[in-house]
Amino acid sequence: MAVVVVQQEAGRAPTAVSRVLAAAGLTSRTVPLADDAAPSAGLTGVEGLIVLGPADPALLREALAAEVPVLALEPGTRLLVRAAGDAPGALPDSTPDRPPVELTRAAGTDPLFAGSARPSPGLRPARDPLELPADAVVLASCDGYPEQAFRIGASAWGVRFLPQKLPLDPWGEQLLGRFATLVAARAEHTATRAFFTRRADAWEERFAYQTPAYEAATARLRLAPGTRAVDLGCGTGRAMPALRAQVGPRGHVLGVDLTPAMLAAAARHGRTRHGDLLAADCTRLPLARASVDGIFSAGLLDHLPDPAAALREWARVTAADGVLLLFHPSGRAERAARHGRPLDPDDLLAEGNLRGALETAGWHLDSYEDAPGHFLARAVARG
Repeated sequence: MAVVVVQQEAGRAPTAVSRVLAAAGLTSRTVPLADDAAPSAGLTGVEGLIVLGPADPALLREALAAEVPVLALEPGTRLLVRAAGDAPGALPDSTPDRPPVELTRAAGTDPLFAGSARPSPGLRPARDPLELPADAVVLASCDGYPEQAFRIGASAWGVRFLPQKLPLDPWGEQLLGRFATLVAARAEHTATRAFFTRRADAWEERFAYQTPAYEAATARLRLAPGTRAVDLGCGTGRAMPALRAQVGPRGHVLGVDLTPAMLAAAARHGRTRHGDLLAADCTRLPLARASVDGIFSAGLLDHLPDPAAALREWARVTAADGVLLLFHPSGRAERAARHGRPLDPDDLLAEGNLRGALETAGWHLDSYEDAPGHFLARAVARG
């Protein structure tokens, strides 16, 4: 797992930063940039960004879109605000004195700031006010300068009152440590979002030819009109029209995906006419127990870090005798050959392995097909 440190000078990341990252199991690499530097590399293999100096706005915009965790210190905070879509306007400096920085009430529930002690008295606020985006959350403030620390979206933080020259004071080092822990905890999700965010705009057109296969697969759910269907890992929602046709106008269809950019693409392609869209982790669904009658999932289960936990969660939200349909428009042998490897006997989707995993999680496998042109497994919840 790697964190990119964006700084003015070439060379290694500051020792304090490298040490804190290493304690969380993270490596670091630097990207030296000036305002007129060429664009940096993308986010492939990057689980987080620490911005200590001028940064490529395109890189920050990509990180915001993919919810890659970002921690920006001065002067990088202004670039973070600009990347979020608002020009950092200059406001008049009306307060000659600079009182101590205090955390806001919102900091108490913030993913990064929760549990923070009061900032060190020696940390003085930034003197130049910053106009934040309307939806930014202010996390630290002081009289006359209310935007000393803030969060944009779910994963980007700016802190303006820490010294620009490292090493950090103890409070700043603790904040950096919490950021490293957050990056490590979110690494799996970050990698998924970064991968699919860059591909979301072209996804529908690239795989449009698979639509008939999706329609045929969803029919195997055999859901009754008026029932509730969920497409897990829905991407651009290609299965949602067929699910809507199956459950009818009184039924309910929900498309769930981890990547906001995919859901935005689904909305652009009209999937909200067929159901609702939800950004969520498929292993921690915000759904009530036994609230679903059928789950459709294409190409998702064997890519999850804990498939057993996912199957248990899917069983929790599915009513007794509800159906789970696992699908892929290519068979296992075809996919293995495409990647230049033989079939793996330990593959989760091998019939014996999958049957055991399903039974342990509360499902009964009642149909299994691993054909050259598709993979399909249908299971029923035991309740």
